[in-house]
Amino acid sequence: MSGGTPVGGGGFMRQRHSQGYASSGDDLEDDACSRLAPGPPPVPRGRTWIEIVENVLWIASALFIVYFGDRHSNLIYLLWHDGRIRRVPFYLGMVAVGLNIVIFFYTSMLAWSARRCDEKWELASISALPYVTLLGLVAFCLLSFALWPIWGFLTLPLLFTLFMACLVVGPYVMIGFLRPQNDVLRTD
Repeated sequence: MSGGTPVGGGGFMRQRHSQGYASSGDDLEDDACSRLAPGPPPVPRGRTWIEIVENVLWIASALFIVYFGDRHSNLIYLLWHDGRIRRVPFYLGMVAVGLNIVIFFYTSMLAWSARRCDEKWELASISALPYVTLLGLVAFCLLSFALWPIWGFLTLPLLFTLFMACLVVGPYVMIGFLRPQNDVLRTD
């Protein structure tokens, strides 16, 4: 605690002697006055037309891949019935993708329940980041190995395009699930 400067009448008056004053958190009174006052929430910015065109291109290219598959049948039929796919790596890659989705939903729910804004990323996202990254790399490698006999080198851009389309569509899907219910009457 800082003592202060004596003034007439026996009292002490607090003074800050430098412009670069920063509290160590020991003195609650000094720490409280050095914090920023909470302002209005940030206004969400609108998307530019370039971002919208990019998103539409990712989704259109993913739909093209799913619809045309290998030019003989669509991707869904191909994944279920084609004998050229290496099944064990394919299934392990799909399990890794499923675990990644479960982790994303879990961290989203955990961040949604946080009361303060700065707690959201401290709680779960930072600690889950290495696992999500590792699972993503393992899934990409396994799916590339499993699908290589069908498309060869084109497997890499195909998987990347499908991944980017999922990233573009994902927030819209999750916002629908996480939307708060405002029609509940509260009595408190």
